[in-house]
Amino acid sequence: MVAEKETNVSDIGDEDELDEEPGEVIESAPPLKVGEEREINSSGLKKKLLKRGLGWETPEFGDEVTVHFVGTLLDGTKFDSTWDRDESFNFKLGRGQVVTGLDHGIITMKKGEIALFTLPPELGYGATGADGIPPNSIIQFEVELISWITVIDVCKDGGIIKKIVEKREQTGQPGDLDEVLVKYQAMLVDGAIVAKTPEEGVEFYVKDGHLCPALPKAIKTMRRGEKVNLVVQPQYAFDEEGRNVNNEFPLIPPSSVLSIDLELVSFNPVINVTGDSKVFKKILKEGEGVLTANEGATVTIRYTAMLEDGTVFEKKGFEGEEPLEFITDEEQVIAGLDRAAATMKKGEKAMLTITPEYGFGRTEVKRDLAIVPPCSTIVYQVEMLDFTKEKAPWEITHLERIEAAGKKKEEGNILFKNGKYQRAGKKYDKAADYVSDDVSFGDDDQKLVKALRVSCWLNGAACSLKLNDFQGAIKLCSKVLDIEFYNVKALYRRAQAYMETADLHLAELDINKALEADPQNREVKLCQKSLKQLQAESNKRDAKLYANMFARMTKDSFVATKRLKVQKIEDNKRNAEVMSMEMETETIAESTASPDNAMVVDSS
Repeated sequence: MVAEKETNVSDIGDEDELDEEPGEVIESAPPLKVGEEREINSSGLKKKLLKRGLGWETPEFGDEVTVHFVGTLLDGTKFDSTWDRDESFNFKLGRGQVVTGLDHGIITMKKGEIALFTLPPELGYGATGADGIPPNSIIQFEVELISWITVIDVCKDGGIIKKIVEKREQTGQPGDLDEVLVKYQAMLVDGAIVAKTPEEGVEFYVKDGHLCPALPKAIKTMRRGEKVNLVVQPQYAFDEEGRNVNNEFPLIPPSSVLSIDLELVSFNPVINVTGDSKVFKKILKEGEGVLTANEGATVTIRYTAMLEDGTVFEKKGFEGEEPLEFITDEEQVIAGLDRAAATMKKGEKAMLTITPEYGFGRTEVKRDLAIVPPCSTIVYQVEMLDFTKEKAPWEITHLERIEAAGKKKEEGNILFKNGKYQRAGKKYDKAADYVSDDVSFGDDDQKLVKALRVSCWLNGAACSLKLNDFQGAIKLCSKVLDIEFYNVKALYRRAQAYMETADLHLAELDINKALEADPQNREVKLCQKSLKQLQAESNKRDAKLYANMFARMTKDSFVATKRLKVQKIEDNKRNAEVMSMEMETETIAESTASPDNAMVVDSS
């Protein structure tokens, strides 16, 4: 029998850290070969590998392990053996249920591995020894690691203890928005089943919850294919109220502790595409690789479009019909489909739920198979067949960069004229990226590149002003003025932005500089006129504010003066009363001390 001895998890780790020299590089030791023995850390604990294990995973402190072992003294005297009892031994690592050396040895083992550990006295039974073990004995344990269960305190309060029975995939855990397929069986401590899913499992969205509060909390810590057992305290189950008979399952008494066998069969990730919960993408099939279509890509998709009630109003790419090809971020399709397609990988299948704001809005739309009523939320089942990403600036030559920048700028100009300011701004940003100052263009191209860059920044600033993004306009104009100190357009547009942000002094400085460069500029003069009007209004508001402040101060001063006068009168009155009392006291004292009233004492 393995005697209990308190385990300090830091015993070996701390000693190892003390042995490290500053700046010393510690390299991982090569794996043990069968028959090879090696000291673990510098604690005196030795491990000899007798049989290789499976995989690469090893248990951690806190895990529940199942082992077979035989314990002997160095002379071969056996003092304990699970094999003799034909019964494996279960315990939690690092909880003092076995001697320290055994804890630290087992965390180096793989499933199915057999190893021989030699423990010095301080990691065994120490100076006191144990039954059949003399004091200060070096002992040996031959151990077979049969299996282990990872134990996790889900909420860090003991309310949901998760034991991982079977691990599967190593990546990906569901989030609140995701749709999960699970199988479970919930039992009371006496084994009575109180809830159970059908054979095929049950689907639900994590955020919607299911059965009891513990289930979604635990599911968010699981991976696809994982099987666990949950021990759920009442506060995460059915609390002090319990549950009445439901769906042919029995009553759950108040304050019941539940044991739930749970399997996460699969889940479909759900992405909030627009960030405002108005376009959701549920991934039905993962795509290839890591690249997504992104903005500006030419995409080819097929889809079925439906109303929320399932009425199909449009199909593309099925039954011999050509799929749909379009360029993302060009408003060639509804905004919701456009934005979602830009996030998809090649081969990906997804279900999109699109609210009217990103769909057809308040208008009625006639499509191939049905009419879409006003304010309809619509659903698309989409497959990304292929896409061609727009070449990034670093993927093309300098000449191609200049040509691409010019093209993007012209596209932006067209969008600006049509009132598409946000999209126009993106085009100008992309154009400026193609001719950024990070690239060393030739001397012959420098003048053209600089002009393109300045033009894109100025046009971008104009878009920002239209979109009320005044800080954005200031930033872009400042970029221009860093290289062209007296650029009139940049000074004019930055002054407009300063006026909108009430920085009137900075606006005046920019207008004065612009008029120095172009005294007859009509737009700048009109801007100066507007500025003077704003300054006059500001001065009037300030005057009124100061007047009100002065009036309050005068009123407060009058009240204070009046109080002072009243206080002074009261003080004078009190002083007079005090003086009167003092005079009366003095009179009485004088009368008492007068010689005329003194008693004559006979001195004879």
